[in-house]
Amino acid sequence: MRNLINIMDLSVEEIEELISLADDIIADPQKYQDACRHKILATLFFEPSTRTRLSFESAMLSLGGNVLGFSEAASSSASKGESVADTVAVVSGYADIIAMRHPKEGAPLVASAHATVPIINAGDGGHYHPTQTLTDLLTIYHEKGRFSNLTIGLCGDLKFGRTVHSLIGAMSRYAGIRFVLISPEELKLPSFVKQEYIKAKGIEYIQSESLEEVIGDLDLLYMTRVQKERFFNEEDYLRLKDFYILTEEKMKLAKKDMCVLHPLPRVNEISTAIDSDPRACYFKQAHFGRYIRMALILKLLEVQV
Repeated sequence: MRNLINIMDLSVEEIEELISLADDIIADPQKYQDACRHKILATLFFEPSTRTRLSFESAMLSLGGNVLGFSEAASSSASKGESVADTVAVVSGYADIIAMRHPKEGAPLVASAHATVPIINAGDGGHYHPTQTLTDLLTIYHEKGRFSNLTIGLCGDLKFGRTVHSLIGAMSRYAGIRFVLISPEELKLPSFVKQEYIKAKGIEYIQSESLEEVIGDLDLLYMTRVQKERFFNEEDYLRLKDFYILTEEKMKLAKKDMCVLHPLPRVNEISTAIDSDPRACYFKQAHFGRYIRMALILKLLEVQV
């Protein structure tokens, strides 16, 4: 039985297989419409979500399966004090696979030790978000046709941004990658991510507080929102929330084929005027999430089509 807790649980070859499978699903969805008939996905979301939860549900329904679950901790027995271990031990008896989001780092790993069905980490605090990274990789593949020889800018909340941590880990395995880390001092990339995925592999990187100074060098720009839910006080959040706003003026400094990604939701860090720019790929990125999660469900359930 396989789980997906960290994107590094998947080899480069397995990621390529998932992308190939997702592309086949996009090309011929009818071929897969009954692949998970009579299978049940449980979505255990102890933290709010729109795209991730709904794309998981859409993925399973598109495979002919069924979905059960909850969308906030308050509507589960966690509000009564039930442990994650007990919750997944019980839900394992109701479902064939579990997608779980939790505000505490490491909670899905704990869950995987007590579940009897595959666990998918759908985001754990400021730690990792592997299925968002699979979505990012599918988008990068479609837009750039490669994963090597790219200069990748990551902008905004690099400290708490679990999508950033997972993407850096995934991209660190490809040749010719260069990272440009754009953030205020208070939201810099955590040392554990930098050490494990960048420094240990000798990958070139620079840090900058200015988006304008570096945007012209980028092949990909990964924007993130400053996450209010990760801050301990309102004052720090208000001071930093508008630190970076991607505008039409800034986009004029970028390459004609630069790709703008964002895991969403956005607040105001990307001007809505950018939405019509052909380099804006974030809504396309969100739609790809459904197909790569369909591919992942098929892989973890070992369903052959």
